[in-house]
Amino acid sequence: MGEGDAQSEVLLAVLHDHQQGSTETSPATPPPPAEAGSDTRQQEKLAAQNTAPAAGTAAMGECSTEYRGLPDANGEDAGSVPVPAALRKVSIVPLVFLIFYEVSGGPFGIEDSVGAAGPLLAIIGFLALPVIWSIPEALITAELGTMFPENGGYVVWVASALGPYWGFQQGWVKWLSGVIDNALYPVLFLDYLKSAVPALGGGPPRAFAVLGLTAVLTLLNYRGLTVVGWVAICLGVFSILPFFVMGLISLPRLRPARWLVVDLHNVDWNLYLNTLFWNLNYWDSISTLSGEVDNPGKTLPKALFYAVIFVVVGYLYPLLAGTGAVPLDRGQWSDGYFSDLAKLLGGAWLMWWVQAAAALSNMGMFVAEMSSDSYQLLGMAERGMLPAFFARRSRHGTPLVGILFSASGVLLLSSLSFQEIVAAENFLYCFGMLLEFIAFVLLRVRRPDAPRPYRVPLGTAGCVAMLVPPTALIVVVLALSTLKVALVSLGAVAIGLVLQPALRFVERKGLLRFAVNSDLPDIGVGRSPASPEDPLAP
Repeated sequence: MGEGDAQSEVLLAVLHDHQQGSTETSPATPPPPAEAGSDTRQQEKLAAQNTAPAAGTAAMGECSTEYRGLPDANGEDAGSVPVPAALRKVSIVPLVFLIFYEVSGGPFGIEDSVGAAGPLLAIIGFLALPVIWSIPEALITAELGTMFPENGGYVVWVASALGPYWGFQQGWVKWLSGVIDNALYPVLFLDYLKSAVPALGGGPPRAFAVLGLTAVLTLLNYRGLTVVGWVAICLGVFSILPFFVMGLISLPRLRPARWLVVDLHNVDWNLYLNTLFWNLNYWDSISTLSGEVDNPGKTLPKALFYAVIFVVVGYLYPLLAGTGAVPLDRGQWSDGYFSDLAKLLGGAWLMWWVQAAAALSNMGMFVAEMSSDSYQLLGMAERGMLPAFFARRSRHGTPLVGILFSASGVLLLSSLSFQEIVAAENFLYCFGMLLEFIAFVLLRVRRPDAPRPYRVPLGTAGCVAMLVPPTALIVVVLALSTLKVALVSLGAVAIGLVLQPALRFVERKGLLRFAVNSDLPDIGVGRSPASPEDPLAP
């Protein structure tokens, strides 16, 4: 038997093992006997690693049906592992709307950019920041999300480049910033409704409304990602339609000169940049759902491309209509002002429509963000970074423990004000993005031949140059943070620095079970997969 035949038989055996179930660890398939002249070392490696990496670089846009790991130090092909098809259910249209809700959800919340800096700077910001920030972040997500199509997402990117300790730190700050972000949506929901229902402005009615809303939307996440995806489509269409109508109504009243109003001596730069940043980030959040996507090598890059266009147009269209059709009163431009503009331009019926759209949009953002946060915890557990119970799925295939943890965090943080939440989450998010940028460049340098179904069409030097403007923006956002936000955020980062060693101590003492899903490829993070006697429970 030749070397190629031996490898083929081993890979067929591996495929057979994984067809028996993707959530249990199975013993390694023994290698067939080698004839004289065959590479025994290579066959032993193939037999020992059911989840070993593969060499070779895929062409741009090429989709592989298998999730291949990174090549070993010698660049040798060590096999591949198929992704369980039953878990990859999200197609491109629901994925576009999930990204839309991860990032935007519509123009609700952009009003502060006009209040902080005036129409001209607001318009310039929503034109320039997508080029400086959103497009680079989306490109990185497309490359690394298809390179590692699993639910760990950006945690796996950083762990592969910098090791498991920093992978855990990435998971901690990104999960925390995601939960803080999700705490915004009940706040925005009630801010849009309080003009019609004043009792929701505070006190027990507001607290019970937050609790009830969180419970209902958490239930949607429990029922499955496919349900969430199609709910996102319906909510997205309904949320965008009133602004399309408002733009048409505003056409006779447009005065382009109103778009040019600016007063550089009266700009709240902190609020302005935080509002822009919050409304144009989180493109990487969809990476934690990569393991649930149908054909991620093709679907994810296309969905990100369409979503970038969708988000930018969805901001600029109502912004141009609102600032061009109504005389400027910067004091009025704050959360919920689009509903007042709708009443001025179209009457009470349009105001009610915008308020209903805002409510449903916040529901869409909530379920999309909670999906990302909870699947991230599942992905970290499958990599052995969190206790194994985080990897358990409900009968709907959803990460029940991760959903409950994320919902609890939302309830604890929902009492904060809009501006405090935005500033705190942006601060934490910046730390995570810096780790992502470093991981992206290091993987280009250290693993140039690793399979990349999508590759950013730049060399390593070009990628570094692409990251200079967003890195500068991060520095500015961090520098403009208030002392209170900085201290709270740095305290949260410090918790993560000690939490990872604490979890490793708990693991060594056997107080909680940790296990690595052996169906996942080796990414070189220095942890052994679970043994057959201690499989990762579904």
